[in-house]
Amino acid sequence: MRHFRFSSLIYGLALSPLICLPVVAAECTASSGPNRVALLELYTSEGCSSCPPADRWLSSVTANPDRVVPLALHVDYWDYIGWKDRFAKTAFSARQREMAGFSRSGFVYTPQMMLNGQDFRSGYSNSRFEEQLKTINRTAPQAKIKLSVNQTADSVELSTTGQAARQSNPVLYVALYENELTSEVKAGENNGARLHHDYVVREWLGPYPIDDNSTTPWQQKIDLKPDWKTKNMGAAAFVQNHSTGEVLQAVALKFCS
Repeated sequence: MRHFRFSSLIYGLALSPLICLPVVAAECTASSGPNRVALLELYTSEGCSSCPPADRWLSSVTANPDRVVPLALHVDYWDYIGWKDRFAKTAFSARQREMAGFSRSGFVYTPQMMLNGQDFRSGYSNSRFEEQLKTINRTAPQAKIKLSVNQTADSVELSTTGQAARQSNPVLYVALYENELTSEVKAGENNGARLHHDYVVREWLGPYPIDDNSTTPWQQKIDLKPDWKTKNMGAAAFVQNHSTGEVLQAVALKFCS
């Protein structure tokens, strides 16, 4: 797309109503605060008959930048039973197994909730979830994060800075997520169902080590895929103890218009 100087733009306006305008980037930024924000991970699959209730419950959770960052990671180990989940990635299955290893669990399952790195079997109880959130939010964070999103028509540039003490063995993760997604399932355990999903992870980046107590910068440009609807998208970043799985701090923000 061509960029016009002001004089050229005036001349073009006189000749035609169709004008090529410069691409304008939309940038937004979020920084973590004085309280710890919880990371809620749902491991789910469109091929799992017991997963839709968990998906609906996650959709009911309001993403609050001061309280909780929800993410849905679709695993691929149910694809073999007849329906291939288009949101599933092997990396998400590996992430779930790694998290199970931190708790010395010998197996993974779906749907599984993990709250700040710990298995959370709430039975979709909002009162139990609120109780756990308050406990986490009251604790002091062990990391600081600043997340910036610079969006153009065909790409998004993510920038973060992370800071944490070396003894916590900190690593940084960054994710892009999308809301308001639906699938018409044609086979498998959910055959005939219309499934709705929110907070679906579209891109997963990390882990990236964070050095000492200094602020560690990170930046990456990602091309937007044709089926992504950026009006429903956002970005999240979190710092995790790579030895224990504990989430030290999390931050998220929606894409700017």
